[in-house]
This record gives sequence, structure tokens and C-alpha cells, in this order.
Amino acid sequence: MTKKRPETVAASALGREDEATGALIPPLYPTTTYIRDPDNLYRRGRVYSRAQNATFDTAAETLTALEGGAETALFGSGMAAANAVFLALTPGDHVVVPRVMYWALRAWLEGFASRWGLVVDFVDAGDIDALKAAIAPGRTKLVWLETPANPLWTVYDIAAAAEIAHAAGARLAVDSTVATPVLTRPLSLGADIVMHSATKYLNGHSDAVIGTVTTARQDEFWANIKTVQSQNGGVPGTLEAWLLQRGMRTLFARVRWQCASAQALAERLSAHPAVAEVLYPGLPGFKGHQLASRQMQGGFGGMLSIRVRGGERAAIATAARVSIWKRATSLGGVESLIEHRASIEGPRSPVPEDLLRLSVGLEAVDDLYEDLSEALGQARAE
Repeated sequence: MTKKRPETVAASALGREDEATGALIPPLYPTTTYIRDPDNLYRRGRVYSRAQNATFDTAAETLTALEGGAETALFGSGMAAANAVFLALTPGDHVVVPRVMYWALRAWLEGFASRWGLVVDFVDAGDIDALKAAIAPGRTKLVWLETPANPLWTVYDIAAAAEIAHAAGARLAVDSTVATPVLTRPLSLGADIVMHSATKYLNGHSDAVIGTVTTARQDEFWANIKTVQSQNGGVPGTLEAWLLQRGMRTLFARVRWQCASAQALAERLSAHPAVAEVLYPGLPGFKGHQLASRQMQGGFGGMLSIRVRGGERAAIATAARVSIWKRATSLGGVESLIEHRASIEGPRSPVPEDLLRLSVGLEAVDDLYEDLSEALGQARAE
């Protein structure tokens, strides 16, 4: 048989069956430790479950196949996964990161990572010349991108950034949480590392906090990441790992539905009298649309943001009046979520106060539009 297509890899979880019982679904192994052989060796390859639980294998190896990588490590959260990439560096190393990125990681880089010893520069990574100017050959060790970037959905050029980083002797890591391997495979575009907050689209059901890092090659830097994983102990529980492999079985179906719904909502909301602007890579007028069209295959993601006429007051009032959309922090699940991001991120956030972030779920798109449209109208009428 020819090489399996990604949809088949995800839906079948690599086509594995439990050899011991014939079970179609991989079992969960809640064990913390493993039996030694009589001569005190571990010929079966597992010693302790901090990084060697068999429940991790199906999820990790499925994602490795989907990303076209060499190996995947699982972590207890997306933050733990991202932190491990930076902690694999050495104090004094210079890193370049975008100004628009996930706020919690930005805060960690400004706080702990800088105190620990990393030299962090925040740049407009959408400006290739600015990105190139920020990288110091021989001194910069890592360039980090998040694309599309939360919550403005800025699209960064992975291939161009990889070329610039590599020319300077640096690595490129990409947070591809929003794009998922359904839409973008950063390693095929030249990235060295791809990270996911797998709590989001990969799990897809809002019932597991978990993160992943996949490498293009098993080199010294990857060994450092694996050491951070094991020695810092930031690994998921076995249930979370099992829920991740469960969730990835429907990844392609979910993401494609969410992309189609998000596109339809973006187009309809662009004409809504209470909406000042829609931020979505699938709109021809969006600044990064052309780049997204080249870099994202089969859709533009399930995330969009709207800027509400009437400012912060109207935005918060809109979020308070929806019924199908749920007011909660997260994204990528089967349920649609709405959130006023500036309230979450605080006074140093680059997010406009009139912005609402929307995570599109699997509900009927007409219901989602009517629910939001009604709430926008009520808030505007006040």
C-alpha cells in the first residue's frame, strides 16, 4: 500500500490495535513504574513513567507522522511545552520573538526567562527586514514564531524566517496551535521545532490540558528539550495523553468544519453595522491574506476577532448577551467561545479594547451568526 494520507493517519491513530486483547482503541496505562528483568536490566525500554509511559506513544507518534518530524515529546500543558524549548537554551543566549503572540508566554519571557538569563527581543516579525535586523549572527540562538498569532491572527512567513534564522546560525521554533498540521506543517517550510498547545485543536474537546513539541531532527538541542521534560517533570497524566490520541482521530473533520464556519462568519460579520473590523486571514482585505493563502492549505483556521463599534463598553456588553457562544478562556474545542481579550491580558496588552476573540466550534453557522448578531444589535442600541 502507498503511504497513508494524513487524514487516515489521524483517524486510525496510526492503525494500531492492542496486541494483547485485540482492542481497537489503545488502552490507558496508569502505571508509574515498570518491572526490572531478573538481571536488573530494562530490556523492554521503560523505567519510570515521568517520560516513558506507553500511553504517550500513540499520541506522540501520530503527531510526529502528521508533522513530518523525527520525534514528539508530550508535556503537561502548552506553556510547559513552550517553556521547555527556551529552557533548552543557555543563560545569556539571545532569542527573538514576535510582539504579537500568546500573552502568557510573552509574560513568561518578559519575567522568568529574562531573570533566568535569556536575552529576549520582541520585534515586528511580520516585517522580514525588521526580523533580520534583530537577529545577531552567532549570538541569536532561537527565533520563535506563532502563526496565526493570537489574538490578532497575524500571519508570519515561516519559510523566510527559517532562511534568515539558519543563515545566522539560529533555530526556528513555531507555535502552530491555531493552524494545526491540517493547515500548516512548519517543519516542511524549514522550521526546526513545532509546538502545540494540544489542549486546543489537537485534543479538541476541552477536556485535557496538554502540550507537545515535535522536532525535525534528533540532535543535541532536542536532547536538551527531552532532559527538561524529564528532569522538570512537566509531563501529562496518562488520562490526558489518552484523551489527546482520542481527540486527534477527529482532527481533520473538526478543523475543516471550523475553518468553513469561521470563513462564513468572517464574511457576514464584515458587513454587520455594529462591527468596525473583522480580523481573519481568510478575508482578501486582511493584511496577511496572500501569505496565508500560500502557507495555509485547505483553510484559514477556526479563530477570528471582531472590533466592535462603541468600544470596550459595547464589546463587553456584546459578550454578555450571547447564549450559544460561551464566555470562556480557551479555543479549539467543539463549542464556540467568545472573550474580551484586553480584560484578560491587562494594561500592557497590545490588544485593542474593542476586540472580541471568537473560537468557532461545531454548531450550525447560522445559529452562531444569529446569536452574535442579536447580541451586537442589543449592545449597540444601549
